[in-house]
Amino acid sequence: MSNLTLPQQRAGLLTTLAALVIIIAGVKTASALLVPFLLAIFIAIICAGPFHWLKQRKVPDSLALLLVISSVMLTGLLIVALIGNSVNDFTRDLPLYQEKLRGQTVQLLSYLDKFGIQVSKAVLLSHFDPGAIMQSAASMLAKAGGVLTNSFLILLTVIFILLEAAGMPAKLKAALSDADSSLKSFEKFVSGVRQYLAIKTFVSFGTGLLIAIGLTLLGLDYALLWGLIAFLLNYVPNIGSIIAAVPAVLLAVVQLGSLHALFVAAIYLLVNLIMGNAVEPKLMGRKLGLSSLVVFLSLVFWGWILGPIGMLLSVPLTMIVKIALEVNDSTNWLAILLGSEIPKD
Repeated sequence: MSNLTLPQQRAGLLTTLAALVIIIAGVKTASALLVPFLLAIFIAIICAGPFHWLKQRKVPDSLALLLVISSVMLTGLLIVALIGNSVNDFTRDLPLYQEKLRGQTVQLLSYLDKFGIQVSKAVLLSHFDPGAIMQSAASMLAKAGGVLTNSFLILLTVIFILLEAAGMPAKLKAALSDADSSLKSFEKFVSGVRQYLAIKTFVSFGTGLLIAIGLTLLGLDYALLWGLIAFLLNYVPNIGSIIAAVPAVLLAVVQLGSLHALFVAAIYLLVNLIMGNAVEPKLMGRKLGLSSLVVFLSLVFWGWILGPIGMLLSVPLTMIVKIALEVNDSTNWLAILLGSEIPKD
């Protein structure tokens, strides 16, 4: 039982809330610096598995680090080489696509008017402008590309994190009195985050690859670009796949016609049913799940603080918070509230 009086408890709660508001405001102000750093942490966590695997095979630290970093750089260069021209071409042709979509929207209104369904063109375009949806996709890619201009800083941060990771257990033992318990919690936390990010990255890559192949077979322009967007937005469960499908379906309406647009939507639906409802749960299990409400709120919260990259990282960031809460008995109840399932006794 606490010895604090009720006014003291209220004052402590208000102080905590005030500190939380100040921290959130500081994070939002420093988002330009924090976003590359957060990306570096996530890349380092994913790379830590192969790095330690190579070390266990008696590969020297310097050579293991060189191999892992070279793989990351090669992957980045391949993405830039494959997607760079598509992004530039799509951005250049975007006004043409927007104009065609608006024209088709006007034709749809005229068609509905023949059946006595009257909809104001100005009202419809002010609330639902399909051209603006495609512009949002281009803006997201541009902002993501702006973050990647700090690739040298991100790469250096990844290198230093991997180098420090090897000595972290020894530092914890030297710094903390209850080192064994703290080290066990730290290892559980890192293992959980690494497992989640590795599996999510694998599933997202498979999702993006299958969608890119399917759209290429249909003959849709910029299929690799839509595959990249599907890969990125697959980190956002439930609504990420829907957001990724919208611009591709709209482009299919303009380029290939309504029937092929239905085929494009069917490809997204089929791939996400297979990868999201079959492959991912089998690999990951339900123990790391977040409730749908928490996913949506985290999307809004991290997107408001960190921008479009925050939306992509919203679930991994919230997942890290959940795993951190799980390793401590005093905060495990919060992790249960964030989860998607009720634990069995």
